[in-house]
Amino acid sequence: MIFRSGPKLSKTAQEAAAHLHAGGALDHGVRHAAIIMDGNGRWASKRGVPRFIGHKQGVEAVRATVRAARDLGLEALTLYAFSSENWKRPEDEVADLMGLLRHFIRADVDEFIANDVRLKIIGNYKALAPDLVEMIDDVVNRTAHNSGTTLAIALNYGAQDELLRAVQTLARSAATGEIDPAEIQITHIDAALDTADMPPLDLLIRTSGEQRLSNFLLWQAAYSELYFTDILWPDFDGAALKAALEAFSSRERRFGGR
Repeated sequence: MIFRSGPKLSKTAQEAAAHLHAGGALDHGVRHAAIIMDGNGRWASKRGVPRFIGHKQGVEAVRATVRAARDLGLEALTLYAFSSENWKRPEDEVADLMGLLRHFIRADVDEFIANDVRLKIIGNYKALAPDLVEMIDDVVNRTAHNSGTTLAIALNYGAQDELLRAVQTLARSAATGEIDPAEIQITHIDAALDTADMPPLDLLIRTSGEQRLSNFLLWQAAYSELYFTDILWPDFDGAALKAALEAFSSRERRFGGR
């Protein structure tokens, strides 16, 4: 099912923050939410500032949203940070994005540990610069035993590539006789995906008013609810996440049954 928010929220960010700090986590029914973080460039253009400033403000939106996800009781939050197609962007913009990623990981690792957040990476992140890969691996290992919210960041990720890698894994298993091709089930594909150890995707959010999946979690989104908001990503916060979860809670999920 697809549903859409208007450009305004039912509560201000201040009201939502007060609600969260008062322990008012919602009975929203969402275990795993994912977000296509769109609109950094348009946010910057509207203000007449360089795109880098939009990306920098987008990092602040990530921080606010991750904290809200924890306070709202989400088991998992997946963020589309850098797609396999984003390499087509200008070199200086890619360099800026990678620099912001380095800063985010370096600056926030202590908060992840203190707040029981487990960092997970999906996508072919090993293709990134060696120093960045080393930094990512270190934080992933340091937070591996955290049992609170899982923050999955999609880096150098494309859903078609993920599915291709899953098929190749199953093909290798079939070639060695570990599995009979005729017995391959949906659960085998689930287990071969990057999200294998995460809850099923309940809610997929896209900001900035665009209404497409952009090669993100195509398999996982088969029966998830889709939520589109006109809010540009740098303006997204705990109130916006709360509004999306409230909208989800009003839906009746049928999974094709009726």
